Amino acid sequence: MTRKLRCSAVALGVAVALVLSGCSGSDNSATTSAGANGLEKTTIKVGAIPIPDSVTVYIAKNKGYFQQEGLTIEPVVITGGAAAMPQLLSGALDVTLQNYVSGLVAVSQGKKIKLVADASQGAPNTFNIMVPKDSPIKTVADLKGKTVAVNTLNNIGTLAVETQLKVAGLTKADIKYKEVPFPDMPNALNTGLADAGWMVEPFITSSQTTMGFRKLADTMTGQTENFPISGWSVTEEWAQKYPKTLAAFQRAVAKASKDVATDRKELENALPTYTKIDAKTASVITPLTYPTELTANRLQKVADLLLEYQYIKSPIDVKSVIVAPPAG
Repeated sequence: MTRKLRCSAVALGVAVALVLSGCSGSDNSATTSAGANGLEKTTIKVGAIPIPDSVTVYIAKNKGYFQQEGLTIEPVVITGGAAAMPQLLSGALDVTLQNYVSGLVAVSQGKKIKLVADASQGAPNTFNIMVPKDSPIKTVADLKGKTVAVNTLNNIGTLAVETQLKVAGLTKADIKYKEVPFPDMPNALNTGLADAGWMVEPFITSSQTTMGFRKLADTMTGQTENFPISGWSVTEEWAQKYPKTLAAFQRAVAKASKDVATDRKELENALPTYTKIDAKTASVITPLTYPTELTANRLQKVADLLLEYQYIKSPIDVKSVIVAPPAG
């Protein structure tokens, strides 16, 4: 089960950039002999993106949940799940965060990866199509012939936009996409590089309060309501080689997920520790939902949409991709 966190409506005075504040891990080789609690590997490198999706790993680290399991994690900065995939497959990363679209597309291409823990789920007004305040675009239908900025092509942003286009009677053939990093989107829209942008927090809030941007559409509605966004993954080989280590990671993250799902303050306290989102901003942004367990029923929704919108060619049974934590 999940619980949605509530957001207070307080004005935000400054725009912020999501940049990791410091930790990238040591160069020391990981311990691979049986260690605390019988773990096959007691130090692991975890690919984390400096955005709210990664918060459970940092809460688990800051509150000692990994330490209680006899596990040490070394966070490694990644720019996105797709970028982390080569590092995961090469063994440079033991575990990584990635959005489920990237992960399941990789599975469809034959990549041997497993999903091991949930990270985030969409919530109302967490992934919006935004336009400048004076834009003549009033509805999604008005996007026909226009350019929409997304952070990455052929990924979760484009999929989310296309679900809204469908409702408006359009398809991706009716618009153009422009790849623009999230921090650069407000300027891209103001200068005419794009007509609309698929934005996330804190850029939704900052562009509204400092530039008067308008929400054109909430992309977490309709087919993507309560849409699974991101999770933690490992390679199939890694899961088989380090089952006790994996179970320890899963238990620690599960504890942190319960914390953040039930207390917004956990999110507010953690964000400034690994991003440039300050305490004031953390207190006003619209939060994601943080699921407390990884379930096949929820993730199947992602795979089915990928097939419908032709991001993958064949169906995926997500049960075959998930490694569930041991009972108890």
